[in-house]
Amino acid sequence: MSRFETLVAAIDAANADDPRKVEIDGAETPFEIVYAERMTARLAATYPEASELLKIAARAQHLRRWDIPRENFPLGRHGYNEWRKECRVHHARLVGELMRAHGYDEEGVAHVGSLIRKEKLKKERESQALENVAAIVFLEHYFDDFHEKYKDYDDDKIVDILAKTLCKMSPKGHAAALALPLPERTRALVAAAIARESEALAKLAAVAVD
Repeated sequence: MSRFETLVAAIDAANADDPRKVEIDGAETPFEIVYAERMTARLAATYPEASELLKIAARAQHLRRWDIPRENFPLGRHGYNEWRKECRVHHARLVGELMRAHGYDEEGVAHVGSLIRKEKLKKERESQALENVAAIVFLEHYFDDFHEKYKDYDDDKIVDILAKTLCKMSPKGHAAALALPLPERTRALVAAAIARESEALAKLAAVAVD
């Protein structure tokens, strides 16, 4: 196998310890293994020209996320943001260790870490690509579960959450998301979020780094 292939295998081996399982084709599979594979597949579909380092960042986006439980942080948006920030640092550190063990140089390690930590979102093309892919994977595979978990939220609250996600994306990401075979209700909520943020999205599109 190539260096990249052995690194991907190492990332998957690290994620294989996830105690959370999902059923795929009748078999239980570690949650983060499934997520990583979905990130890889969506990156290939949306950015077939993606660099090796971007592919690594996508595969390791949630590397051993269960190590840092959400319940260790306060409730509310501030606590959620602190949890997400610590998770990103954790993922970047772990994949950096694996990359070094597989012969990647410090420049490559630093770039992948920067992508995962979202340090240059909206300023650097690969950072924006990773954000687009993560958002599309959420809409494609996890939005229905999210909606069910927070079924006490009214449509206005859900639209507000979707609007925040859309504002992190670029026009290429929006186009890929709208091309998904989304359920009618989900598509209507996304459309409502786009309409609500139309002015902001237009301004962001003007400076997008797609």
